[in-house]
Amino acid sequence: MIIDVHAHLWANNYKEDKKTVLKACELFDIDKIYISTISSYYPDYEEIEYCNKLTCEFMKEQPSRIAGYIYIDPTHSNRVEVLKRGLDNGMEGVKLWVAAKCDDYRVYDIAKYCIDKNVPVLAHAFHKAIGLLEHESTAVNIRCLALRYPELKIIMAHLGGNVYHGLRCIADLENVYSDFSGTMIGTGDINYALELVGEDRILFGTDLPGGGRQCFAQVEEASLTHLQKDKIYYKNAQKIFGGSK
Repeated sequence: MIIDVHAHLWANNYKEDKKTVLKACELFDIDKIYISTISSYYPDYEEIEYCNKLTCEFMKEQPSRIAGYIYIDPTHSNRVEVLKRGLDNGMEGVKLWVAAKCDDYRVYDIAKYCIDKNVPVLAHAFHKAIGLLEHESTAVNIRCLALRYPELKIIMAHLGGNVYHGLRCIADLENVYSDFSGTMIGTGDINYALELVGEDRILFGTDLPGGGRQCFAQVEEASLTHLQKDKIYYKNAQKIFGGSK
């Protein structure tokens, strides 16, 4: 079994992206894939509504395979309302991208609500030498949010963009997991992640439609037992997405 915890539709290309995602599911035997729809870095209210509408439509079209994240801009005054509506529509987690750092004070009410409903937050984090966006999170911001809310289940995306920076920041925080989606890493990085945070906190993700094939190669070429592979491919995801209260 394989569960992909990190994939996307791009709102301006969603029809083709849906085809790409479904083709990848067939090609790689992905049983379930968690999708968020995104568009611009700093979306307005209408864009957020449209993106989440596309995710819900995809979920309805492919109910056994497609699950959804609620895309939220924390700077919007209706952020909790968007969260509640998404959960009512069957979404299973929250997606935070680059409109605000994940430890911004405006994320706090989102975090509290997610704790209450037992749903995880997938937070983009990427350590960059150059080109970091003004409100783009790194693993340092993930750490701050996790320390403030130790009951919040957080998925740090992309191994924080740099496994040697990202995982050291969150290694001691049991409520933080990490996927390795979209990262052009080698098997050594997977092995390092296994050593630093353990097999129970690493999640499989592809960052489709832009990633995919290399993520499977990273798992298959790493020094993993069958049980460790099972945990990364699906068991850890099943544990995190335990359903709302």
